[in-house]
Amino acid sequence: QVQLVESGGGFVQAGGSLRLSCATSGLTFSSVSMGWFRQAPGKEREFVAFMDWNGGSTYYADSVKGRFTISRDNAKNTAYLQMSILKPEDTAVYYCKPARRVGRIVEPAYGNWGQGTQVTVSS
Repeated sequence: QVQLVESGGGFVQAGGSLRLSCATSGLTFSSVSMGWFRQAPGKEREFVAFMDWNGGSTYYADSVKGRFTISRDNAKNTAYLQMSILKPEDTAVYYCKPARRVGRIVEPAYGNWGQGTQVTVSS
């Protein structure tokens, strides 16, 4: 069974940085493309960042491009999201999940969602 455990969230002032981690188990991580998604209060979950299975291709939502960086360590079965120049509108619960990309569309793939990690950015 696929398990996803997000961590690293917290409370930060605008302009600050955070690094999120996503520890995975129950899947062949080195063969799986991964995505980060977020859900703000009262809003639908949205795509944030994507990295293909070997780290050769990345893709970002326009709202985070240039500020967020997705990475992965296949030896540790872990994905990361480095977030910089944070803005209050980045406040959300952040989730990782296996993902697939077709053109400009990134969708979550198999498995259940983890518990997510809360990021709160104050102005």
